Amino acid sequence: MRVVIAIDSFKGSLSSLQAGNAVKTAIVKNVPDAEVFVRPLADGGEGTVDALSTLSEAEIVEVTVSGPLMNPVEAKYCILKNRNLAVIEMAEAAGINLIPKARRNPLQTTTYGVGELINNAIAKGCRSFLIGIGGSATNDGGVGMLQALGFAFLDENGNPIEPGAKGLAQLNSISAANVPRHLQDCQFRIACDVKNPLCGEHGCSKVFAPQKGATAEMIASMDAWLCKYAELAKVHNPKADPNMPGAGAAGGLGFAFSAFTNGVLEPGVQIVLEETSLEEYIKKSDLVITGEGCLDSQTVMGKAPIGVAALAKNYNKPVIAFSGCVADDAQVCNDCGIDAYFPILRKITTPEEALRPDCAVKNLTDTAEQVFRLIYSLTVK
Repeated sequence: MRVVIAIDSFKGSLSSLQAGNAVKTAIVKNVPDAEVFVRPLADGGEGTVDALSTLSEAEIVEVTVSGPLMNPVEAKYCILKNRNLAVIEMAEAAGINLIPKARRNPLQTTTYGVGELINNAIAKGCRSFLIGIGGSATNDGGVGMLQALGFAFLDENGNPIEPGAKGLAQLNSISAANVPRHLQDCQFRIACDVKNPLCGEHGCSKVFAPQKGATAEMIASMDAWLCKYAELAKVHNPKADPNMPGAGAAGGLGFAFSAFTNGVLEPGVQIVLEETSLEEYIKKSDLVITGEGCLDSQTVMGKAPIGVAALAKNYNKPVIAFSGCVADDAQVCNDCGIDAYFPILRKITTPEEALRPDCAVKNLTDTAEQVFRLIYSLTVK
């Protein structure tokens, strides 16, 4: 039996590879002739750097950059050295989790540190980028990042605008005169599962800014400023499209990449599946194992386990999923390629205990062991 395991991280508990290796332990114990291959998995958001840093050619880079409030933060990214490809999570430099809830205010927060991460990778020779843009604290239209990359965003007096969304109120002109030429050689694949436009009723200010600390007054103002910004962007790039699906991702960072760089927005899990060559492993498998911390109706909305299941079904492979917990509406996963799923909690417990890595590994291994005892008993008859 040839088994491929690609499980997303159990957030706050196990990494992708920790979860995968727990299942592998159970398989090897109960199916003596099994060949088991554990592959890293992520959906382009949190955990993408950790997942892809496990590839043999990867190197983790740690660097101090400007945080969302321009305070120094320690951030990491990884480089796939054989391709000079940098894998970056914007949340490392501009994530909402970097700011205490009481201090969250999108008028103040900036993506400047994201640009600094990109500059650091460029200095190390990278010209290809995979960038996950989930979990942002910002609503600055990606202007902070672009400033770090050399673009000038100026007020009516020709001075640089202030950091954060409030700076967009001052914006009068945009200049690319001092952008380094090598930026034109860079290609950006943006892991983006958000379809929202930049502005309007479904734009980033209206939909996402409230969770970043915005008031109703802020939302109306920021939306108007972003509309003006989009019009000025068209002077730089006539094809700049604020209505493009994903333009509103990460407070407009999706728009910044598409309008000012060689950036293409793609579903996050598809990028990761491609980068890890999972399809080549699935083709030769007899069984595919996937999962995540919680299976529910949101899983089918582009999350990693469904991406794995869809790929497996292209080759008519059976798919089993393990998860920390299962919601009442998780049955939709069966309609989207997961043949059977199993929650791993084995007794009444507290959330704190369930999330402990040692408990999660034991629960996952013990549950997988029972599943594979059954599979083995059926295959040997």
